Amino acid sequence: MRIATETDKFARTLSLFDAVMLVVSGIVGASIFIVPADVLRGVGNPLLALLLWVVVGAITLIVGLVCGELGAMFPEAGGQYIYFREAFGGFASFLYGWVLFTVANSAGLAAMAIVFALFLGRAIPSLSAEHVLYAKAMFGVHFEFTRGSLVAILSVVLLTAVNVRSVKLAAWVQNLTGMVYLGMVAIIAGLGFILGRGSWSHFLPHAAAHAPSFSMHGVGLALIVLIFTYDGWSYVTWAAGEIENARRNLPLALIIGILLIVGTYLLVNVLFMYALPPESMAQQTTVAEGAVTAMFSATAGKWVSLFIAVVCGGAMSGVVLGGARIYYCMAKDGVFFRSMGYLHPRWNTPAIGLLAQCAWVVLLIASGGYEELLARFVFMITLTYVATVGAVFILRRTQPDRPRPYRCPGYPWLPAAYLLVAVGLALSTLLSRPGQSLTGLGLALLGIPLYLGFGRRSRQLRAAEEAATPSAVMPGSGYPADHG
Repeated sequence: MRIATETDKFARTLSLFDAVMLVVSGIVGASIFIVPADVLRGVGNPLLALLLWVVVGAITLIVGLVCGELGAMFPEAGGQYIYFREAFGGFASFLYGWVLFTVANSAGLAAMAIVFALFLGRAIPSLSAEHVLYAKAMFGVHFEFTRGSLVAILSVVLLTAVNVRSVKLAAWVQNLTGMVYLGMVAIIAGLGFILGRGSWSHFLPHAAAHAPSFSMHGVGLALIVLIFTYDGWSYVTWAAGEIENARRNLPLALIIGILLIVGTYLLVNVLFMYALPPESMAQQTTVAEGAVTAMFSATAGKWVSLFIAVVCGGAMSGVVLGGARIYYCMAKDGVFFRSMGYLHPRWNTPAIGLLAQCAWVVLLIASGGYEELLARFVFMITLTYVATVGAVFILRRTQPDRPRPYRCPGYPWLPAAYLLVAVGLALSTLLSRPGQSLTGLGLALLGIPLYLGFGRRSRQLRAAEEAATPSAVMPGSGYPADHG
């Protein structure tokens, strides 16, 4: 293997369609098939629940428009890592990458793999997590390894192998799962509304004994859940260095992909509400399976579990693909392990970064420690949303002459509106989970010694880069001009 240089970058092989499917598959996971029941429980009214899905969809589109401008400015691998580096400096971008590697990306991928195995086990009972392979109590903690855990680990290993072999092959997986999601939603909705058993009266509020009730606390919790259900749009920015004509196609992919998601999310919610009365829907754990069973049969409901597993697999592939690009950029800047900056000599993929990511995720799945890590880092993850949108304000001021092929419409009002919502979400998370939030912040700051240790090499690499290619440096940026 060899270290990548400015003339030895990722190959731009991803088309606009590939990028759109990366957005779709990145956002869609199992949440859309579970969360509608949680939202309805929080707000109590089906129509108000639909309104919240629209509102959060619009908020997500705003951040997509902002990232469209940033992505067109910096059409290279790394996405938000690059935006933070340019807007806030090296420490902020390192901290973002460090949180991604240790928790946000890795623990999130572990959780997605477990959910994938859970739904695959529902469709194929022999793979169910109910089959315990190993169990033992250690230091007062019950440790259990099941067939579901094994399936989850094998899925991560397989997707890593696909991503090591070829980004186009990984894109093919994304395209397939994205098209399966869009196609199956359209088919199930069409058959459900035409042939299924349901009623439009379900959209009216009911006063039944078990009907969900409205509360402001419930609305706040629903908003938090919804914002994370729409999350995943950032993966495409991490792979910007491999998108053809990224200055044009990255903003388009974000806008088209997010609009597709908003449309299908609304369609799915309307279908669930048509199939189930509010009191029944609010009691569902897997509302998709319950809705399809109610409209058609129990057999059809089991097939939904297989469909959800396929969609989860696509979302996992996006996380695997995108995360290694962040670690590649960190190594390239000299603030992470140098081996993470190597590209495979034949396949031109960050093979070592992918394998390191895989090893850490497998360890998290085997230990079962990913859930606690994620809970402690929700606050830090929320702050990254604030910083992403804040970067567009900073860069408009500090780099006014940098080419902007695409500009966020409605600036500064739309980004400012998003910041108000995101800051409110961050404060809500801090107030509702102060212990977990502050612990997560403390754990994130444990990366400071590593950053300081890499600081000397980072300065040496930057000085050598500027000395070698002074004409390629953007005024005031300190980093090579990008091409895309």
